[in-house]
Amino acid sequence: MKKKKEDIFNPLFKGLHPKIDSPEEEVHDLPLEPPERSNGHEEMDPFLEAMSDVKPLQEDKRRMALSREANVRPSHPAPDDQKKGLAHLQRLVNGTLEIDITFTDEYIEGSVKGFSRKLMRKLKRGEIPVRDFIDLHGLTKQEAEIQVRDFLLRSFKSGLRCVLIVHGRGLNSPDSLPVLKEGLPLWFNRGSTRRIVLAFATARPYDGGTGAIYVLLRRR
Repeated sequence: MKKKKEDIFNPLFKGLHPKIDSPEEEVHDLPLEPPERSNGHEEMDPFLEAMSDVKPLQEDKRRMALSREANVRPSHPAPDDQKKGLAHLQRLVNGTLEIDITFTDEYIEGSVKGFSRKLMRKLKRGEIPVRDFIDLHGLTKQEAEIQVRDFLLRSFKSGLRCVLIVHGRGLNSPDSLPVLKEGLPLWFNRGSTRRIVLAFATARPYDGGTGAIYVLLRRR
């Protein structure tokens, strides 16, 4: 077996001399021998001598490739939508709202600070008569917020104390998340509605269960 001839050229200058694929191409592609000139190898001898200890990089070390296992995700991946909703409600609980809120995956309740515990128990048990209701099914989040605001203001002006908001369970929304339910506590404490909402709680099964919420309004 013949020993492969070592490439004496630095890989950085590899593109400066013609690539020869086979002996046949070498015979046909080389031009006629030019007139004799000064020996160029004599001029390169010092360079070749200086580079004699340098080993060309292997082909697989000249390229930088990302492994399929490489971690290209951000160091702090964004939480999924459900966690975003819970984090949002947690921020409300931590004091950004004037309403004290308690919630789980299915149940939610809240009241202004200092609200009567006895009255809150009655609201949660469905013992306060519901005077009117609104159904938010089929509405976008923006549309629902407007409808809720108008409904609550209208109910307050009419002297109604307890109303029902049917927000649904979010089964038809992206990722089956209850986006309207998660938005309600924020809407209750925004703009003109923050002055009229006293308390709210997830409805009893016969009034819509986890897909609806009781809202108790202030007296006029």
